[in-house]
Amino acid sequence: MMTWFLLVVGLVLLVVGADLLVKGAARLAGSFGIPALVIGLTVVAFGTSAPELAVSVKAAYSGQAELAIANAVGSNIFNVLFILGAAAIISPLIISRQLIRQDVPIMVLVSVMAMWMTFDGAISKIEAAILTLGLVSYTWFLFRQGKAQGADTSDGEVEEMLKAKVPTWQNLLLVIGGLILLVLGARWLVESAVEIARSWGVNEAVIGLTIVAAGTSLPEVVTSIVATIRGERDIAVGNVVGSNIFNILCVLGISGLVSPIPLMAGEHMAMVDIPVMVGVAVLCVPLFFIGSVLNRIEGLLFMLLYIAYTWYLVAMALKEAYLPDLQQGILFGLLPLVVFYVAASFIHDRMKNRKAV
Repeated sequence: MMTWFLLVVGLVLLVVGADLLVKGAARLAGSFGIPALVIGLTVVAFGTSAPELAVSVKAAYSGQAELAIANAVGSNIFNVLFILGAAAIISPLIISRQLIRQDVPIMVLVSVMAMWMTFDGAISKIEAAILTLGLVSYTWFLFRQGKAQGADTSDGEVEEMLKAKVPTWQNLLLVIGGLILLVLGARWLVESAVEIARSWGVNEAVIGLTIVAAGTSLPEVVTSIVATIRGERDIAVGNVVGSNIFNILCVLGISGLVSPIPLMAGEHMAMVDIPVMVGVAVLCVPLFFIGSVLNRIEGLLFMLLYIAYTWYLVAMALKEAYLPDLQQGILFGLLPLVVFYVAASFIHDRMKNRKAV
């Protein structure tokens, strides 16, 4: 019970720490005259991935190199299938043109890059440096793009945050306190996750792909669900896509650089979990393109896929006797259903457009 208590407390500290860090750092940046747009594209963007980064860096530095990758991969799968699925069920999600033409293709590209890097079972220092360089380039690209687009891309939430006149020393305390909570939360989360994995007799990667990944994605859950309820349905999708890009470039890149050994990707991780992450990213392309909306049926499909994937991981870890039947059901039942739905939706959309012309 104490181990589970530390796991939950670790998750809470990660979420609270990330929130304090973002608020303090954003206000500090604002006090130095940095525009709200730039703060939103840098400080806030990094802040949403802070829990994943803290956990993966701690895991990598402590020698649990596979847990570091599992956390990022599991978070990306959770973000798309669970968060977007739940949000779309609440209300159909609007997909902006920029997401379809730019951000989703980038998400697919960096996902494929991660899969290519892990074909040999590890992410080396050089590969981690390439990912980190990609992070710097992507952030600079967003900054330049935001400046070019001007006021249309201003971040209202950041501007609201900067309105509060808080003394500099208080903002410094928020930053320091946020960092302390992130470090402490990551430590307790990683140690308790490893202990739970050992007590269950399962691979640490399974815990990383499920419990840890879902827990570190809590900021994205809150942000996307709240945005959907408020009617800001394009923000919900953009938050998830942007987070997935940062998870690969930032979390895997920086974790790989600080790890004393290469980040390890076991055979199952390299052959199943990372391809699932890529497949989920690729699935977004046709579904987002068709009608520029993610409807409730598609949200339900996303949720079914996440339930099936998690069920498969748990059944495999516990060596359940029905595992072969579950695999057959997913491969020859659920996946063909998804392919059929995408194909039917695409054909229907093309015919609809022709009639409109």
